[in-house]
Amino acid sequence: MKKLLASGIALSGLLITAHGQTIAPVRQSAIGISYTLTDFITAQRIRSTSLTSVLNDKAVAKVSEMAAGLAISYYKGLKPKIDLAVTFNGTFVEVPFPDKPATGTSHFLGELDASAQFKLVTEDYWVIPYADLGLGASVYKSYYGAFLPVGIGFRINFFDEAGININSQYRIPVSPETSNYHFFHNLGIYGIIGPKKEAAKAGTCDPCCCAKRFGW
Repeated sequence: MKKLLASGIALSGLLITAHGQTIAPVRQSAIGISYTLTDFITAQRIRSTSLTSVLNDKAVAKVSEMAAGLAISYYKGLKPKIDLAVTFNGTFVEVPFPDKPATGTSHFLGELDASAQFKLVTEDYWVIPYADLGLGASVYKSYYGAFLPVGIGFRINFFDEAGININSQYRIPVSPETSNYHFFHNLGIYGIIGPKKEAAKAGTCDPCCCAKRFGW
């Protein structure tokens, strides 16, 4: 009987050890910098007609019609398939407010957003697609606004140390009086903060020690 129980304890220890070796890693904190494009024109055309019309008429704004900017981002893994991304973007553009006439003059637009990135795969993969959803705030001249960023993107992960991030968002105004619908695209690079960490493993159990603990 004792030998049977000892064998059961040993088997349990082996299963725990195997489980500890397959825990998915959580993304390490990282800092990134991006080249960005802010596009109010395409969003306005879609809202005045439809997405189908804009695509059929090839009315998507050209890159030269978008406002270029720079962004800095902070990333932190929350769970194996969920990351936090905090991004500040700065660009010079004319924000088209619904109730105000166009002036033809560009001003600084600063946008800060925090988004959750829901990944399709874990950090074990080189290419990591994701969808993101968050909350943001903007400042433009004396106007302060809020918006909801909704988007998709993917990362190319280089050995869990650095990589390339490509992302596109549709930004929906929460305060339509001080912000407006627009697209936000960014292409950037990132690198981890601090030394690379090894993947965490669950606690393991030595089968022999477990048997000895029970006096078998």
